[in-house]
Amino acid sequence: MGMDAQEVNWQDYLPEIHGTLRGKYEYQTATGGQRFQVRTARVSVSGNLLPIVSYKAEIDLCDEGQIKMLDAYARVVPLEGFYITIGQMRVPFTIDAHRSPHLQHFANRSFIAKQMGSLRDAGATLKYVHKNGFPFSLEAGLFSGSGLTEQKGWHKSLSYSAKLELTPFKGYNLTLSTQRIRPTDRNIYMYDVGTYYNWNDWHFEVETMYKEYVNSSFKSVWAVNAFVNYDWFVRKKKSLFKKVSLLARFDYMGNNSDGTLDGQGEFLITDYERKRITGGLTFSLGKPFQADLRLNYEKYFYPEGSFALESEQDKLVVEMMVRF
Repeated sequence: MGMDAQEVNWQDYLPEIHGTLRGKYEYQTATGGQRFQVRTARVSVSGNLLPIVSYKAEIDLCDEGQIKMLDAYARVVPLEGFYITIGQMRVPFTIDAHRSPHLQHFANRSFIAKQMGSLRDAGATLKYVHKNGFPFSLEAGLFSGSGLTEQKGWHKSLSYSAKLELTPFKGYNLTLSTQRIRPTDRNIYMYDVGTYYNWNDWHFEVETMYKEYVNSSFKSVWAVNAFVNYDWFVRKKKSLFKKVSLLARFDYMGNNSDGTLDGQGEFLITDYERKRITGGLTFSLGKPFQADLRLNYEKYFYPEGSFALESEQDKLVVEMMVRF
């Protein structure tokens, strides 16, 4: 038997299966409305085919009652530190929108992560990761701009995205990203700056995003997400909870359009201006982000004349998340 065959570790090529389940109960304190939801039921398969070739396929079996194919891509590492990815994936943009559901700090995502900067699409990216000296990563990609479901169409102009992450010292991250999408015949440009710092048992994070519509076809939009998280680790061996997290968040977004047009060909307001304050407690039954019970209360503030969507009002949220 040759040396190459002897050195192969077949465990490196076994598929890994992961899953995330999130069930939640929500009660609207202003209207008395309440509901149960399976917010996430994700299953993913990932692994290596060769030392330089990997893959991932992820599906959500119940995203608010709908089945969605999320990630489906192949990745090649031609040189150390360089990653080429092609397929369907999350567009590299922002900090909070890039977090998987099991890594989120709050039961409901920030406005930046949900309404403003969350996008999956079919495309290709090139990423470079530099680990020595001054660590950083740079990722850029081209995408069809059709989203998850409309992938048959042809496009004369592709969407693009780029993201730079700087980690000059332990615990600190500075992320700069930009994106252009073209949902109709007009471009929409987005710019995002975010930073976070982990200090002892504290996590501080601030992120701001600016969205500009070409030819002033819609008023530019600002969004902000700022939160703090303190982890209290329970030292008792027989305690039910391993960690308790105390959280507080403020986020804001202006009148936003996702590119939907009205009957006159103008951009519609799909999300009205609002502010929100969120307070929360997270009880970790196992390792952090493995089995978490999240308790949140969200208080919304709308300016006069704004329209509050049914699901975007004051509410209490109880969520159980498990990751396997």
